[in-house]
This record gives sequence, structure tokens and C-alpha cells, in this order.
Amino acid sequence: MADDLRALEDWAGALLNQLQPKERRQVTQTIARELRRRQQQRIGAQRNPDGTPYAPRKPRQQLRAKAGRIKQRKMFAKLRTARYLRLQSDASSIAIGFAGRLSRIARVHQYGLCDKPGRNSPDIQYQRRELLGFSDDDLEMIRDQLLQHLVR
Repeated sequence: MADDLRALEDWAGALLNQLQPKERRQVTQTIARELRRRQQQRIGAQRNPDGTPYAPRKPRQQLRAKAGRIKQRKMFAKLRTARYLRLQSDASSIAIGFAGRLSRIARVHQYGLCDKPGRNSPDIQYQRRELLGFSDDDLEMIRDQLLQHLVR
């Protein structure tokens, strides 16, 4: 994957250097928006960049019997919103990442680190759930967007 990304960077860099800064900024903004949209959809589908499903949550321990059923929602519902999944693009770069205090939660899940879920709770080893990453389809989309802009 890293070799594919490096090859794409070399190929795209040569093409982008031929464009004016205004055109480069337009291209990078459209690519950044599309990448963010794809990342949001993938997080909503609970999939890693390679297509495997996220590791399931650990079952919660019932401390006391509760009336009714507790509905478990999808993980990372807030993280995938545009408010937290921010993008920055200029004529030479694209950056997509998480903003604010939730970036720590995203980092813990991205790399499968240890963290305390509550103030007085013990450390817990979280499963690795890759929130951000490139799939093969994303790399193809970047190539297609560049070629489509150059053809115009």
C-alpha cells in the first residue's frame, strides 16, 4: 500500500507541477472533498480500508437488570461528521483528520492503543479499527480525478 501511494505521489506530482496554483488548489479541493466523503461512508459502514469489518465491541457487563433493551448504535457516529472529520487543502497538499478532543479517541482506535474509558476505570486495550486510510478504490479515484481535470 505504501509503495502504491508513493508511486501515485510521484506520478501526480509531475502532473500537478504543470498546473497553475489556482488550478492545483481546485483539483486538491475536489479530491479532498471526495476523499472525506468516502471516509465518512466507510466509517458509517463500519469497515477498515482493506474491506474487513471493524472488530466488534466488547459486551457490557450488566450491573443491574434494566427495563427494556439498550440499543447499541454504530460506533463513531459523531466522528464521521464534517464537524470533526476536517479537511485542509491548498495548492500543494491535502490533509484529512479529526479535530478537537475527539481526535484522541480516534487515535486510540486507529492504532489499537490502551486508554481509560472513564475517570476511575482501569486501562483497556482497544481493538484496532482503522478510521482513516486509503483503499485501492480511493487511489483509483485520485487518479481519475486528476486525469479528468487535465482533460478539461
